[in-house]
Amino acid sequence: MMARGKDAKRTQLSKIAKTMAKPACPTVIVDLSCGAVKKPEASCKIVEGQCAGPAVCPLTRVKAGTTVCIKELVASPELRDRLRELGLGEEQRIKLLSSEANVICQVCNARLALSEKLAKAILVEPIPADA
Repeated sequence: MMARGKDAKRTQLSKIAKTMAKPACPTVIVDLSCGAVKKPEASCKIVEGQCAGPAVCPLTRVKAGTTVCIKELVASPELRDRLRELGLGEEQRIKLLSSEANVICQVCNARLALSEKLAKAILVEPIPADA
């Protein structure tokens, strides 16, 4: 009696395994490959202290002595919050004092040194001298 019970269980398990091996839905293969995508390069050039081309460029591309307006912070949310705490928020006017090893800028009558990597994450728009 025990052998028949085990055989019945094996048969039942075998049927379940065969049922599970069959896919419930037909297999569909979709080709998602696409050709190489060429990303356009941003073309910011320094022309007398201002960015040529697009109005907005990274802080590292601006000539020392230029007053700029911060337009966007391209960084993680935590870093954006920290920059805003330091006074480097959107629409804030700052003056670039130096862009040697570190970028030094004047923010709200305080000098602030930034790494080149961090300065690249701050997109600015130069303000004309007569403004």
